[in-house]
Amino acid sequence: MGIDQSTLPRPVLHAQVAQRLRQMLVEGLIPPGGKLNERTLCEELHISRTPLREAIKMLAAEGLVELLPNRGSVAVQLSEADVHHTFEVMAGLEGLSGELAAQRVTEAELSEIKALHYEMMAAYTRRDLSAYYQINAAIHRSFNAAAKNPVLTTTYNQVNARLQALRFRSNQDGDKWQRAVDEHVAMVQALEDRDAAALRRVLMHHLDNKRTVVIEQLRSAAASFAMAEKEGQTP
Repeated sequence: MGIDQSTLPRPVLHAQVAQRLRQMLVEGLIPPGGKLNERTLCEELHISRTPLREAIKMLAAEGLVELLPNRGSVAVQLSEADVHHTFEVMAGLEGLSGELAAQRVTEAELSEIKALHYEMMAAYTRRDLSAYYQINAAIHRSFNAAAKNPVLTTTYNQVNARLQALRFRSNQDGDKWQRAVDEHVAMVQALEDRDAAALRRVLMHHLDNKRTVVIEQLRSAAASFAMAEKEGQTP
């Protein structure tokens, strides 16, 4: 589905294109290390090259895309060390967000988070990973917003942008997805109880589990690639 660029102010258009590209990166439609083919993307999104290039610059500033001199742009591919360090920081940011949210959340914010949680559970029941992930991400952003600390939010958004695709793929295993859902149930309960320590603890544990799953996936992919290369070299 394309974007109607004829009726949108340029900043809004660029933001919409950037959001669409983020979703493509998150869902693996543009894989890590994959090139962002401008002609193909313009045709697919029904836009001209100017808003596409502006959107790509926005994603580069977020650390999602790498701009290569005279070679276009590619989706960033994080190493195992990058993943470990980034998730380590993210766990701390999520934990602090939860701790502050439990102390500062309003009844309206709590009601909205609970409503999102029910929507997420419905998506899980349907095994709709795309919808589940989008609602899941909204819940985590809502915890951060309820913390009411703009410095924390800015840092959170910058670090989280690098992990979106990896967090999406970490739910593709059935048992691990169930565990993540159970952790979300505990998060909502801790928020409702205004238990700052419990919410901090479950959020940090949740991110530690995500990191473990992602690193397992990276190692498995690397082993499969090495095996394929070895077999390809066999006479």
